Amino acid sequence: MKNSKGTVIKIAGAYVAWVMGSGFATGQEILQFFTSYGYTSVILIGMNLLGFLLIGPMILQAGFENGEQSHFQFFCGKRLGTFYDWFLPLSMFAGMVILISGSGATLQEYYGLNHYVGALIMAAAALTAYIAGFQRFIRVVSFIGPAIIAFVVVIGAITLLRDAGGLAYVNDYPDAMQAKQPVPFPWLSGLLYISYNLSGGSKYYTALGGSAHTAKEAVWGAVIGTIALMAAILLMNCAMLTDIGQTAVQDVPTLYLTKKISYSLGAVFSIILIMGIFSSCSAMLWTVSEKFVQQGTGKSRIFAACVCLAAFLMGLLPFAQLVGKIYTVLGYVGLLFAGCVIYKRVSRLTGGRKQ
Repeated sequence: MKNSKGTVIKIAGAYVAWVMGSGFATGQEILQFFTSYGYTSVILIGMNLLGFLLIGPMILQAGFENGEQSHFQFFCGKRLGTFYDWFLPLSMFAGMVILISGSGATLQEYYGLNHYVGALIMAAAALTAYIAGFQRFIRVVSFIGPAIIAFVVVIGAITLLRDAGGLAYVNDYPDAMQAKQPVPFPWLSGLLYISYNLSGGSKYYTALGGSAHTAKEAVWGAVIGTIALMAAILLMNCAMLTDIGQTAVQDVPTLYLTKKISYSLGAVFSIILIMGIFSSCSAMLWTVSEKFVQQGTGKSRIFAACVCLAAFLMGLLPFAQLVGKIYTVLGYVGLLFAGCVIYKRVSRLTGGRKQ
């Protein structure tokens, strides 16, 4: 048997790489779905830890056990599963639009590069990764996720050590925080973050589970990835709360905090940030294309190029607005899928008929 620990680490890295797109790495996701609710954000992150630990390993294990079978129909039945089979590529295309827009915002904010040029570079990079193939892509992104988490942890920790006193003034900026809230209820925001990440990434996660040698590797990869992810979110959330009056108005709040520490460090982080956007954007392109064309063919490359072009054109819209609106809608649609996953596994554990 191949090195099990090495495989688990690779799966954990690739698992978190899905979430490490422009929304997470720029801090916009964390800001909108968690930090904007003030001190309550810590409870929401705890909710997400439990949700990801419950649902994520189930999806990866299903991918290991069922291979190419439709994971949506496996969990949700034929009718609802068919709906999700067709909705997923549409939602992933919407996600690509956000990621490409985020790359343009990042390169413009730090390097002064034209937003259009930055967005075009990301679209071209995602297409290149698609042409290279899924397994090669996994080998690359399994290193990107941990790198981003490590950097986010360092930035969050340094910010907290330097500016922890700012946590006492969080409630002094209610208008700035409320303007960033995607929904009026904190608990709903927490649920939406779980659902849109796990439902949107489900096709990618089942393929990732299928790359494991054993079910245990798939499950532990998801568990370790989840713990690392939520630790990074908690640290960055608290770091943004220390200066919420400023971070709430930034397109790229993580870069703002990094530049406060060191401008040179900000330059390094901007590169890591772009790598995170690339990892998620490439995974989404693979998910969209896989539904419509056979992988590895000339037709699939043409189709992928058309998808990248369309996402680039739509990605020229304002980044922060795209994050709040599109991710919220995807979260609502994904809630039912998350319920189906839980019901399927509970029914099997309690002696239900194995399907």
